[in-house]
This record gives sequence, structure tokens and C-alpha cells, in this order.
Amino acid sequence: MAHPVLALATAAVTAAGCVWYLPALADLRAGADRPVSRRMRAASCVTAWATAATVGVLLLTTNPWTWPAAAAATGTLPALALLISSALHHSRETREAATHWTDLAPTQPPPTSDRTRYVVAALLTTGLTTATVIGALRLAENPDTPTAWLTTITTPAAILTLFITLAATHTHHRHPH
Repeated sequence: MAHPVLALATAAVTAAGCVWYLPALADLRAGADRPVSRRMRAASCVTAWATAATVGVLLLTTNPWTWPAAAAATGTLPALALLISSALHHSRETREAATHWTDLAPTQPPPTSDRTRYVVAALLTTGLTTATVIGALRLAENPDTPTAWLTTITTPAAILTLFITLAATHTHHRHPH
């Protein structure tokens, strides 16, 4: 597939991603008015979308697949690190808030924690990261046959489908309706 076609597709997806990165930019601009976990999650979102924009530019300006693939992998790592750090901060903030509420109303038992969303977030993040890395590595190999392109596209899609299925299965077994 030609680089300009992929660059156009990346630009279109990045433009459509404004529904995520514009609110994230607002959270970052709000500064101390937002909890640390929310600002870190916003920084992760902005980093991920900036990575996509960078890959789109590199697809237009460089010919080998090495640079866009390296940029995708390099940008995904700090975004993932920020997301994990955000989850840890959120957990700490939640425990602190629960402690404060317990101090205010000691006769009530603290609410039970439901970790389903954390498990789902971890599964989806792992699936997205794995699919991104595998896709970047496959693109770095410079596929030149239709079969190679097919596996380059379907392998990350299959990995992501597996992790989405695991997340949905966990949610269904945890909260059957």
C-alpha cells in the first residue's frame, strides 16, 4: 500500500479522534482543578493521538517503513506508561476518598470495590499495545506480496479481537444480566 494512502487514512482517523483529544487538552489546561489521575490519563490520550499524527507525517515524508513504525512504537510506550500511572494514581485517590467518607460516616460499611473496569482496561490496553507493536513490526518488514499484506493487517486485528473478547467475557461473567 502506498504511503500517501496510509497517510491520508491516518490523518482522517486522527482528525476524527478529536472527540478524545480535545477534552483531554481541556483537562490538561484545567491544571490543578482536575485530579492527578485525570490529568495523567489526558496526557496519555494526547500522547497517543500526537503519535498518530506524527506517523501520518512520517508516512508522507519518508519512504521506508522503518521510521513510521519506530515512531508508532516509540509514541505508544510513553502513552502506555502514562495510562498505567494514571490508573495507579486513580486507585490511590479512590482509597483516599473512601477513607475520608469512612471518617465522616463510620457506621456505614465502605462500599465494595468492583475491579471489573480495571481488568477490562488492562485487557484492552494490552491488546491495543500488542496489536500496535505487532503491526509496526510487520510493517517494518516491508511486506511486498498480497499474502504478506493480508497477514500484516489480519494479525493485529486478530490479536485485538482476542483481547476484546476476553474483556467482554470477563464483564459478562462478572455482571450477568
